[in-house]
Amino acid sequence: MAVRFLYPEFEVVRNQDRCVACRACERQCANEVHRYDPELGCMVADESKCVNCHRCVSLCPTRALKIVKTDHAFRENGNWTGKAITEVYRQAETGGVLLSSMGNPEPYPIYWDKLLINASQVTNPSIDPLREPMETRTFLGKKPGGIQRDAQGRLINNQTPQLELSVPVMFSAMSYGSISYNAHASLARAAQALGTYYNTGEGGLHEDFYQYGPNTIVQVASGRFGVHKDFLEAGAAIEIKMGQGAKPGIGGHLPGQKVGPDISRTRMIPEGSDAISPAPHHDIYSIEDLRQLVFSLKEATEYKKPVIVKIAAVHNVAAIASGVARSGADIIAIDGYRGGTGAAPTRIRDSVGIPIELALAAVDQRLRDEGIRDQVSVVIGGSVRSSADLVKAIALGADAVYIATAALLALGCHLCRTCQTGRCNWGIATQRPDLVRRLNPDLGCQRLVNLVTAWDHELKEMMGGMGINSIEALRGNRLMLRGIGLNQKELDILGVKYAGE
Repeated sequence: MAVRFLYPEFEVVRNQDRCVACRACERQCANEVHRYDPELGCMVADESKCVNCHRCVSLCPTRALKIVKTDHAFRENGNWTGKAITEVYRQAETGGVLLSSMGNPEPYPIYWDKLLINASQVTNPSIDPLREPMETRTFLGKKPGGIQRDAQGRLINNQTPQLELSVPVMFSAMSYGSISYNAHASLARAAQALGTYYNTGEGGLHEDFYQYGPNTIVQVASGRFGVHKDFLEAGAAIEIKMGQGAKPGIGGHLPGQKVGPDISRTRMIPEGSDAISPAPHHDIYSIEDLRQLVFSLKEATEYKKPVIVKIAAVHNVAAIASGVARSGADIIAIDGYRGGTGAAPTRIRDSVGIPIELALAAVDQRLRDEGIRDQVSVVIGGSVRSSADLVKAIALGADAVYIATAALLALGCHLCRTCQTGRCNWGIATQRPDLVRRLNPDLGCQRLVNLVTAWDHELKEMMGGMGINSIEALRGNRLMLRGIGLNQKELDILGVKYAGE
């Protein structure tokens, strides 16, 4: 029998004067924290099972509940923190790898918060976005090096396939399996309504969602799950996943308990089996190998779709991006170390990779220095939390951003970071039919549309305040940023001046 060293991380505080024992909390909790005790005549809680998802608190009709972090403490130790001790206890009991979900929660620097946006005053007047045109459309893909004409002087269309976005925000890769059918439906419908795109992730494309193909990016990962000719032809673009911000250098893993009949058919794997992507693509060990896959996918789709290559933000990301740009890819997607995930080894998630802000600035500058910036578009993801982060990303050199955690929060996620268990009380990171039903895709779609629409309004306001009326004029315009609380090396990498200069 295992020795129980661990005190529960959270405590359920129940106001018995308000509690009417309606048992709503018991019905709503997938973790079986609450139950009615007939002998005591009241509700009781097993706090060791609580993940602080807020479901019971949100739906308690009498507001009798709240969840608090326990004040139980280990003896103070600057080296051996309570978190470090707890993790040793868990591994000593199970002998397993620690798994976590969502993004890196450690208190590392957030460079978005150390960048300030410049504003116009007198000599460079601001623009009123309510009364003057403001262009937030952007096009992703390789840009032609010049205008070409035929012998009669007529323009020759030398434009490669492009993705047109009405607003420079896309929904990042989240596979069917890691998130629910209703979550995917919400993302697909919202992408269509907004004139943008959502990414299938590495789990294939459910047959019901082929109708959203013009607003879909289909992903090819090392496991090749769900990849076939119809899948490739269904999407508006194809993304090759080489790396992911939450787990650079390793593959993916979807537990077999999440692989039901629908997911089995979509991913083309046996029902109930673990879907494990290997760390490398076993046919890619060089830029030349990557180039072969890029052009194989273009050939398979008759050169009608742009190809994206997704890489993780790591220390040599600028050199990697330079190689990717020369591989024939149309778009580079870079995922930072705070990027979310359905499941990753805790040690990898919290210790590997670099901030997306530094990676983006380094990549943009490297591509400019080599004169190949227009040969490829750059999309970034990894904790873009607001329209201010969006503006700063574009000013640092991004053409557009991917959002995932922000999108899930819009759907109702409370960031309890237990996606890997498959017991998401909000119907998002689960395959249990009773839980999936809790997410209404009509409402989910509307909330996503509201979020991006609000960001679009704020984007125009901030651009107007800078005296800029188009995304193209903002892209890579680092003069519009100033740093605060940064050292000189950080300023040099970001390519911005200190506030006051």
